[in-house]
Amino acid sequence: MNLKELPNEEKPRERLIKYGKENISNNELIEIILKSGTKSIGLKEISHNILSSVNNINELKNMEISRLEKIMGMSKIKAIELVAAIELGRRVYNDDGYSDLVKLTSPESIVNYFYNEYKNIHQEIFYVVYLDNQKNYIDKKLLFKGTVNYSLVHPREIFKEAYLLSASYIVCVHNHPSGNALPSKNDIELTKMVKEIGNLHGIILMDHIIIGKDNYYSFYEDNYL
Repeated sequence: MNLKELPNEEKPRERLIKYGKENISNNELIEIILKSGTKSIGLKEISHNILSSVNNINELKNMEISRLEKIMGMSKIKAIELVAAIELGRRVYNDDGYSDLVKLTSPESIVNYFYNEYKNIHQEIFYVVYLDNQKNYIDKKLLFKGTVNYSLVHPREIFKEAYLLSASYIVCVHNHPSGNALPSKNDIELTKMVKEIGNLHGIILMDHIIIGKDNYYSFYEDNYL
C-alpha cells in the first residue's frame, strides 16, 4: 500500500505524535526524514531498501552520499537529507563530550571524546581541535579524510582555520586504521612542522594524538611538545 493510501492515524508522523518517538520503527523514522517516494517507488519501499543495504542501523552513520545514491529510489537530494539528519543526531548524542573539551584536561579526555568519530572507520581521518587563550573549546574541524594507510594534511589548512576562529591553541587528532598508534615518520615530521609554524605565529600546538585500536599515542605525554 502506498503511504498516501494509509489512514492518517497509520502514517509515520501521526504515529510518532501518538505513540512517541521511541515507539516507532526505523523504517518509519526514515520515512519521516525523506518525506516522499518517487513516481515509481513508494516511500516505504525506499526505507526498506536503505535498511536492507546495511547489516545493522549503526552502519548508516558511516555511509557516504555516493553510496546512498545507489540505493533504489534514492536521489542525491534524499541522500543529503538522510546524511544531514544522521549527522545532526550524532552531534546531539556527542554533545555531552564537549564539556571534556571546554578545558583541555588530558590526552585521554580527547581520545574518549573522539572515540565514536573513529569507531569502525577504515581510513585515516584528521581533525584539529581549536581552543581560545583560556584553553576553552571553540570548534573542531575535519581537515582530511584519506585512504586506508595514507594521510596528507598541509599546515596551511590547519592555521587558516585557526586564524578564522581566533584560536590560541590547537590539538591535532588522527587515527591509524592499522590499529598501531605509534607515530610514523610522516606523523613526526608533520608534528614538528606544525609546532614550529605555530610558535612563529603565536598559536601553540598543545598535542598531536594518534588513535589506534584500544590504544593511543600522545606527543605531549611522550614529552615531544
